[in-house]
Amino acid sequence: MANLKEIRNRISSVSSTMQITSAMKMVSAAKLKKAQDAITAMRPYSDKLTELLQSLSATLDGDSGSAFADQREVKKVLIVAITSNRGLAGAFNSSIIKEVTNLTNRYANQEVSYLAIGKKANDAFKKTNRVIANHSDVFDDLTFDNVAEIAQMLMDKFVEGEFDKIEIVYNKFKNAATQIVMTEQFLPIVPIEGEVNSNLDYIFEPSKEQIVEELIPKSLKTQLYKSIRDSFASEHGARMTAMHKATDNATELRDQLKLTYNKARQAAITNEILEIVGGAEALNN
Repeated sequence: MANLKEIRNRISSVSSTMQITSAMKMVSAAKLKKAQDAITAMRPYSDKLTELLQSLSATLDGDSGSAFADQREVKKVLIVAITSNRGLAGAFNSSIIKEVTNLTNRYANQEVSYLAIGKKANDAFKKTNRVIANHSDVFDDLTFDNVAEIAQMLMDKFVEGEFDKIEIVYNKFKNAATQIVMTEQFLPIVPIEGEVNSNLDYIFEPSKEQIVEELIPKSLKTQLYKSIRDSFASEHGARMTAMHKATDNATELRDQLKLTYNKARQAAITNEILEIVGGAEALNN
Protein backbone atom coordinates (compact mmCIF):
# COMPACT_ATOMS: atom_id res chain seq x y z
CA MET A 1 0.00 0.00 0.00
CA ALA A 2 3.01 2.29 0.51
CA ASN A 3 3.68 1.99 -3.21
CA LEU A 4 0.11 3.05 -3.99
CA LYS A 5 0.45 6.06 -1.70
CA GLU A 6 3.64 7.11 -3.42
CA ILE A 7 1.97 6.91 -6.84
CA ARG A 8 -1.03 8.91 -5.56
CA ASN A 9 1.34 11.64 -4.33
CA ARG A 10 3.06 11.76 -7.70
CA ILE A 11 -0.27 12.03 -9.52
CA SER A 12 -1.25 14.91 -7.25
CA SER A 13 2.09 16.64 -7.81
CA VAL A 14 1.92 16.28 -11.59
CA SER A 15 -1.68 17.56 -11.64
CA SER A 16 -0.66 20.65 -9.66
CA THR A 17 2.24 21.30 -12.02
CA MET A 18 -0.07 20.89 -15.00
CA GLN A 19 -2.44 23.53 -13.61
CA ILE A 20 0.47 25.97 -13.17
CA THR A 21 1.86 25.44 -16.69
CA SER A 22 -1.61 25.75 -18.19
CA ALA A 23 -2.20 29.04 -16.35
CA MET A 24 1.20 30.39 -17.45
CA LYS A 25 0.41 29.44 -21.04
CA MET A 26 -2.85 31.41 -20.98
CA VAL A 27 -1.17 34.46 -19.38
CA SER A 28 1.60 34.47 -21.99
CA ALA A 29 -0.94 34.05 -24.80
CA ALA A 30 -2.85 37.10 -23.56
CA LYS A 31 0.32 39.21 -23.27
CA LEU A 32 1.64 37.97 -26.61
CA LYS A 33 -1.26 39.48 -28.56
CA LYS A 34 -0.52 42.99 -27.29
CA ALA A 35 3.25 42.64 -27.72
CA GLN A 36 2.85 41.20 -31.23
CA ASP A 37 0.57 44.06 -32.31
CA ALA A 38 3.09 46.59 -30.97
CA ILE A 39 6.10 45.21 -32.84
CA THR A 40 4.12 44.56 -36.04
CA ALA A 41 2.92 48.16 -36.10
CA MET A 42 6.39 49.53 -35.35
CA ARG A 43 8.48 47.63 -37.93
CA PRO A 44 7.38 49.57 -41.06
CA TYR A 45 8.18 52.90 -39.37
CA SER A 46 11.56 51.70 -38.14
CA ASP A 47 12.53 50.19 -41.50
CA LYS A 48 11.47 53.29 -43.43
CA LEU A 49 13.34 55.59 -41.05
CA THR A 50 16.51 53.53 -41.45
CA GLU A 51 16.11 53.46 -45.23
CA LEU A 52 15.62 57.23 -45.36
CA LEU A 53 18.63 57.84 -43.14
CA GLN A 54 20.89 55.59 -45.22
CA SER A 55 19.73 57.20 -48.48
CA LEU A 56 20.42 60.70 -47.19
CA SER A 57 23.76 59.73 -45.62
CA ALA A 58 24.96 58.16 -48.86
CA THR A 59 24.48 61.44 -50.75
CA LEU A 60 26.43 63.55 -48.23
CA ASP A 61 30.00 64.64 -48.77
CA GLY A 62 32.67 62.72 -46.89
CA ASP A 63 33.63 65.71 -44.75
CA SER A 64 30.07 66.21 -43.49
CA GLY A 65 29.67 62.74 -42.05
CA SER A 66 28.27 62.17 -38.60
CA ALA A 67 30.29 61.29 -35.51
CA PHE A 68 28.10 58.18 -35.22
CA ALA A 69 29.45 56.92 -38.55
CA ASP A 70 33.09 57.18 -37.49
CA GLN A 71 34.80 53.99 -38.69
CA ARG A 72 37.87 53.55 -36.49
CA GLU A 73 40.12 50.68 -35.47
CA VAL A 74 38.17 48.30 -33.27
CA LYS A 75 39.88 47.87 -29.91
CA LYS A 76 36.96 47.95 -27.47
CA VAL A 77 33.65 46.24 -28.22
CA LEU A 78 30.37 46.53 -26.30
CA ILE A 79 27.77 43.77 -26.68
CA VAL A 80 24.20 44.62 -25.68
CA ALA A 81 22.58 41.31 -24.64
CA ILE A 82 18.76 41.45 -24.54
CA THR A 83 17.15 38.61 -22.59
CA SER A 84 14.18 38.34 -20.20
CA ASN A 85 13.88 38.80 -16.46
CA ARG A 86 12.23 35.40 -15.97
CA GLY A 87 12.84 31.87 -17.15
CA LEU A 88 10.53 29.01 -18.17
CA ALA A 89 10.71 30.14 -21.80
CA GLY A 90 12.48 27.22 -23.41
CA ALA A 91 15.72 28.10 -25.20
CA PHE A 92 14.85 31.81 -25.39
CA ASN A 93 17.55 33.01 -22.98
CA SER A 94 20.12 30.27 -23.52
CA SER A 95 20.25 30.96 -27.27
CA ILE A 96 21.11 34.63 -26.60
CA ILE A 97 23.78 33.69 -24.05
CA LYS A 98 25.26 31.19 -26.50
CA GLU A 99 25.32 33.76 -29.32
CA VAL A 100 26.96 36.39 -27.08
CA THR A 101 29.60 33.84 -26.06
CA ASN A 102 30.32 33.03 -29.72
CA LEU A 103 30.50 36.74 -30.52
CA THR A 104 32.94 37.23 -27.65
CA ASN A 105 35.16 34.49 -29.02
CA ARG A 106 35.04 36.20 -32.41
CA TYR A 107 36.45 39.34 -30.78
CA ALA A 108 39.17 37.43 -28.94
CA ASN A 109 41.78 40.06 -29.81
CA GLN A 110 39.62 42.97 -28.63
CA GLU A 111 38.48 44.09 -25.20
CA VAL A 112 34.84 43.02 -24.87
CA SER A 113 32.28 44.39 -22.39
CA TYR A 114 28.59 43.66 -21.88
CA LEU A 115 25.49 45.71 -21.26
CA ALA A 116 22.69 43.51 -19.92
CA ILE A 117 19.02 44.19 -20.63
CA GLY A 118 17.32 41.40 -18.72
CA LYS A 119 18.23 39.62 -15.49
CA LYS A 120 19.15 36.38 -17.25
CA ALA A 121 21.91 38.09 -19.24
CA ASN A 122 23.20 39.82 -16.14
CA ASP A 123 23.25 36.55 -14.18
CA ALA A 124 25.08 34.78 -17.00
CA PHE A 125 27.87 37.33 -17.47
CA LYS A 126 28.30 39.09 -14.12
CA LYS A 127 30.95 36.57 -13.06
CA THR A 128 33.15 37.72 -15.94
CA ASN A 129 33.33 41.25 -14.43
CA ARG A 130 32.66 42.67 -17.90
CA VAL A 131 29.09 43.90 -17.33
CA ILE A 132 29.20 47.71 -17.33
CA ALA A 133 25.48 48.18 -16.61
CA ASN A 134 22.27 46.23 -16.02
CA HIS A 135 19.02 47.74 -17.29
CA SER A 136 16.67 44.88 -16.39
CA ASP A 137 14.15 47.34 -14.93
CA VAL A 138 13.28 48.65 -18.41
CA PHE A 139 10.76 45.79 -18.78
CA ASP A 140 8.81 47.12 -15.79
CA ASP A 141 7.81 50.14 -17.88
CA LEU A 142 8.68 49.45 -21.51
CA THR A 143 8.30 52.87 -23.14
CA PHE A 144 10.24 54.66 -25.85
CA ASP A 145 11.44 57.34 -23.41
CA ASN A 146 12.98 54.78 -21.05
CA VAL A 147 14.71 52.96 -23.89
CA ALA A 148 15.87 56.28 -25.39
CA GLU A 149 17.87 56.97 -22.21
CA ILE A 150 19.79 53.70 -22.69
CA ALA A 151 20.36 54.46 -26.38
CA GLN A 152 21.61 57.96 -25.55
CA MET A 153 24.05 56.51 -23.03
CA LEU A 154 25.38 54.11 -25.69
CA MET A 155 25.76 56.95 -28.21
CA ASP A 156 27.63 59.07 -25.68
CA LYS A 157 30.05 56.25 -24.88
CA PHE A 158 30.75 55.71 -28.57
CA VAL A 159 31.32 59.40 -29.34
CA GLU A 160 33.58 59.76 -26.28
CA GLY A 161 35.68 56.85 -27.53
CA GLU A 162 34.95 54.42 -24.70
CA PHE A 163 33.93 51.84 -27.30
CA ASP A 164 34.80 51.51 -30.96
CA LYS A 165 31.95 49.18 -31.87
CA ILE A 166 28.57 48.33 -30.30
CA GLU A 167 26.56 45.22 -31.20
CA ILE A 168 23.03 44.21 -30.19
CA VAL A 169 22.04 40.56 -29.71
CA TYR A 170 18.33 39.79 -29.38
CA ASN A 171 15.53 37.45 -30.44
CA LYS A 172 13.55 38.64 -33.44
CA PHE A 173 9.86 37.74 -33.32
CA LYS A 174 8.67 35.70 -36.31
CA ASN A 175 5.68 33.89 -34.82
CA ALA A 176 4.65 32.36 -31.51
CA ALA A 177 6.70 29.22 -32.13
CA THR A 178 9.72 30.74 -33.90
CA GLN A 179 12.26 33.29 -32.68
CA ILE A 180 15.34 34.22 -34.71
CA VAL A 181 18.55 35.17 -32.91
CA MET A 182 19.76 38.44 -34.44
CA THR A 183 23.10 40.27 -34.17
CA GLU A 184 22.91 43.87 -35.36
CA GLN A 185 25.59 46.53 -35.43
CA PHE A 186 24.36 49.53 -33.46
CA LEU A 187 27.39 51.80 -33.82
CA PRO A 188 29.12 52.90 -35.93
CA ILE A 189 26.30 53.28 -38.47
CA VAL A 190 26.46 50.61 -41.15
CA PRO A 191 26.96 52.25 -44.58
CA ILE A 192 24.30 51.52 -47.17
CA GLU A 193 25.02 48.61 -49.51
CA GLY A 194 24.55 48.87 -53.25
CA GLU A 195 23.90 51.90 -55.40
CA VAL A 196 21.79 54.81 -54.24
CA ASN A 197 19.40 56.56 -56.57
CA SER A 198 20.93 60.03 -56.52
CA ASN A 199 18.88 61.31 -59.45
CA LEU A 200 16.00 62.29 -57.18
CA ASP A 201 15.89 66.06 -56.90
CA TYR A 202 14.55 67.18 -53.52
CA ILE A 203 14.49 70.56 -51.85
CA PHE A 204 15.54 70.15 -48.22
CA GLU A 205 14.41 72.48 -45.46
CA PRO A 206 16.44 72.71 -43.28
CA SER A 207 19.65 71.51 -44.93
CA LYS A 208 20.33 67.88 -45.76
CA GLU A 209 23.16 67.74 -43.20
CA GLN A 210 20.95 69.07 -40.42
CA ILE A 211 18.20 66.60 -41.25
CA VAL A 212 20.67 63.71 -41.06
CA GLU A 213 22.11 64.95 -37.76
CA GLU A 214 18.61 65.01 -36.26
CA LEU A 215 17.54 61.71 -37.79
CA ILE A 216 20.54 59.67 -36.65
CA PRO A 217 19.87 59.83 -32.86
CA LYS A 218 16.16 59.22 -33.45
CA SER A 219 16.91 56.28 -35.74
CA LEU A 220 19.33 54.71 -33.24
CA LYS A 221 16.85 55.08 -30.39
CA THR A 222 14.15 53.54 -32.56
CA GLN A 223 16.47 50.67 -33.51
CA LEU A 224 17.14 49.79 -29.86
CA TYR A 225 13.46 50.16 -28.95
CA LYS A 226 12.48 47.85 -31.82
CA SER A 227 15.04 45.26 -30.68
CA ILE A 228 13.70 45.27 -27.13
CA ARG A 229 10.11 45.14 -28.40
CA ASP A 230 11.04 42.20 -30.64
CA SER A 231 12.63 40.42 -27.67
CA PHE A 232 9.61 41.16 -25.47
CA ALA A 233 7.18 39.63 -27.98
CA SER A 234 9.53 36.68 -28.56
CA GLU A 235 9.70 36.01 -24.82
CA HIS A 236 5.94 35.59 -24.50
CA GLY A 237 5.80 33.48 -27.65
CA ALA A 238 8.59 31.22 -26.40
CA ARG A 239 7.03 30.92 -22.94
CA MET A 240 3.60 30.15 -24.37
CA THR A 241 5.08 27.41 -26.57
CA ALA A 242 7.19 25.99 -23.73
CA MET A 243 4.26 25.93 -21.30
CA HIS A 244 2.05 24.32 -23.94
CA LYS A 245 4.58 21.50 -24.36
CA ALA A 246 5.00 21.22 -20.58
CA THR A 247 1.23 20.92 -20.13
CA ASP A 248 1.06 18.19 -22.77
CA ASN A 249 3.95 16.31 -21.16
CA ALA A 250 2.37 16.62 -17.72
CA THR A 251 -0.94 15.31 -19.06
CA GLU A 252 0.81 12.32 -20.63
CA LEU A 253 2.76 11.62 -17.44
CA ARG A 254 -0.39 11.86 -15.31
CA ASP A 255 -2.20 9.38 -17.56
CA GLN A 256 0.72 6.95 -17.32
CA LEU A 257 0.79 7.27 -13.52
CA LYS A 258 -2.96 6.67 -13.32
CA LEU A 259 -2.57 3.53 -15.41
CA THR A 260 0.30 2.35 -13.19
CA TYR A 261 -1.76 3.14 -10.09
CA ASN A 262 -4.76 1.15 -11.36
CA LYS A 263 -2.55 -1.81 -12.23
CA ALA A 264 -0.90 -1.75 -8.80
CA ARG A 265 -4.28 -1.42 -7.07
CA GLN A 266 -5.72 -4.35 -9.02
CA ALA A 267 -2.64 -6.44 -8.21
CA ALA A 268 -3.00 -5.59 -4.51
CA ILE A 269 -6.71 -6.53 -4.55
CA THR A 270 -5.93 -9.78 -6.37
CA ASN A 271 -3.27 -10.67 -3.77
CA GLU A 272 -5.73 -9.97 -0.94
CA ILE A 273 -8.37 -12.18 -2.58
CA LEU A 274 -5.81 -14.98 -3.06
CA GLU A 275 -4.80 -14.71 0.61
CA ILE A 276 -8.43 -14.89 1.72
CA VAL A 277 -9.19 -17.86 -0.53
CA GLY A 278 -5.96 -19.58 0.55
CA GLY A 279 -6.83 -19.05 4.23
CA ALA A 280 -10.37 -20.40 3.72
CA GLU A 281 -9.04 -23.50 1.94
CA ALA A 282 -6.58 -24.12 4.75
CA LEU A 283 -9.37 -23.99 7.34
CA ASN A 284 -11.51 -26.41 5.32
CA ASN A 285 -8.66 -28.89 5.08
